[in-house]
Amino acid sequence: MHIPDGYLGPLTCLVFYLIMIPIWYLAFRKAKNVLSEREIPTLSLLSAFSFIVMMFNFPVPDGTTAHMVGGALITALLGPYAATIAITIALLIQALFFGDGGLTTFGANTFNMAFVLPFVSYAFIELFKRLIKDEKKAVIAGASIGGYVGINVAAFFCGLEIGIQPFISPGYCPYPYWLSIPAMLFAHLTVAGVVEAAVTAVVLGYLYKNNPEYTRLPKIAPLVSR
Repeated sequence: MHIPDGYLGPLTCLVFYLIMIPIWYLAFRKAKNVLSEREIPTLSLLSAFSFIVMMFNFPVPDGTTAHMVGGALITALLGPYAATIAITIALLIQALFFGDGGLTTFGANTFNMAFVLPFVSYAFIELFKRLIKDEKKAVIAGASIGGYVGINVAAFFCGLEIGIQPFISPGYCPYPYWLSIPAMLFAHLTVAGVVEAAVTAVVLGYLYKNNPEYTRLPKIAPLVSR
């Protein structure tokens, strides 16, 4: 899902930077108000977790690869704005030092993976909390299903972003949306989404059983702070 340099035209790159700048500002401001010095190392650890899992690419039959992001897990533990920060940092390191994703496309990549995925996951977690009285079951179910749906929504946006380039910025990505969107969704519906959901459920289940204090961390979210 990492869009490299040269795939998006200048206008698309600019639009997504303009979208992400206020989101980054809000996320860091909320983190400053909510997180204490004790929680910062946990946020750093979760950013490292996202960085690592995104480096593992799974082959997909249509000739491409897919990877999980970890956004749903981070959202369940620290809230969606924390996931925005953690994944943004992971993507920046990958773009700067590993050539995974571009700098011109950094705004679009963070919109897809650090904004869309966490906030879709958050919506499902909140929904399941209202449907299921048992918080543990609600969070695990909401995060795993939200992770599956969220990564596919992010993949859809990624396919749409590169798929509109032949019409608005000829000379960049040559594949129209009727090719790019199905290719992105097939990879994530069949592989990445399943891995995202499974890993999220397993890790949350382990933490609830063995380290429940990590499930009671302050949440950087639109509705609640703690």
